[in-house]
Amino acid sequence: MAKNPPNHGKQWTKQDVTQLKTLAKENTPTRVAGLKLGRTAEAVQAKASEIGLSLKPTNQSPYNRKNP
Repeated sequence: MAKNPPNHGKQWTKQDVTQLKTLAKENTPTRVAGLKLGRTAEAVQAKASEIGLSLKPTNQSPYNRKNP
């Protein structure tokens, strides 16, 4: 069985929510944000949805083209 993250089952603090908002603004992937917050990716996604925070990447081109 998988090991639970350090903050599994604990309430979200104001500091956790602030850090989540910062990570979302920096386009941090959900799994990485979960590792940094000590929570699962599912918990991060659920909290973001609860507070109305989008975790979708912004301002990123689907093609990493370089002009010749």
